[in-house]
Amino acid sequence: MAAAAVVPPQEPAPLSEAQRLLDTFIAPSKTFADLRRSANWWAPFLISLVVSLIFVSVVDQKVGFRKVVENQLRAQPKQAERIERLPADQREKAMQQQAGITKWISYGFTLILLAWYAIVALVLLATLKFGASAEVKYKTLFAVVIYASLPGILKVLLAILSLVAGVSGDAFTFQNPVATNPGYFIDPASSPVLYSLLTSVDVFTIWTLVLGAIGITCISKVKTGTAFAVVFGWFGVLVLIGVGFAAAFS
Repeated sequence: MAAAAVVPPQEPAPLSEAQRLLDTFIAPSKTFADLRRSANWWAPFLISLVVSLIFVSVVDQKVGFRKVVENQLRAQPKQAERIERLPADQREKAMQQQAGITKWISYGFTLILLAWYAIVALVLLATLKFGASAEVKYKTLFAVVIYASLPGILKVLLAILSLVAGVSGDAFTFQNPVATNPGYFIDPASSPVLYSLLTSVDVFTIWTLVLGAIGITCISKVKTGTAFAVVFGWFGVLVLIGVGFAAAFS
């Protein structure tokens, strides 16, 4: 009897950049599996860059960077007190300098974020290779990190809409621009540690972490539970560091 013909498994059709972007939100496994074919990450990065520049421009027009700095200082009583002790002319100069620095950092923040994503991907790579013996390439993991960050764009768009709609900028900060976490409703000056802790429990942050874990599972042979443990474990470390800084400098 002739041997039955072996039919090789059919490879899924390659995704376009538009399909990748859409599937990140509705079928993330398809996007992350496609990254094994091509680890191109420019599309989500460029979208993030454009949205970020629009956001900073809206903040500049609707809030102003002088007000942004004043709001940030309210959350940092010790630094605010040091500035208040300065003579009037030096205090004004210090405020203008901080407003200028904050402005240019804000316009270039996406590039800073890109460097941060590179570090995150490197840390995850080391953890997966040495902790889980995973076979994974850095460029693919870096692309996973970039695509997993896409929900953050929705948060920025919500912040833009709220400012355009006329929401007061009296309490606006770049760190927490819209009510997507419990920390938004707490005065950071009165309880900086609790504010730092609750701010980390953000809808879009959790969404990003879940996508990151799914992405790791799709590009490697790491089990789902291990991927989630790695991603949320490192997130927990960052939260503790943030809480520690809040306690030390409040």
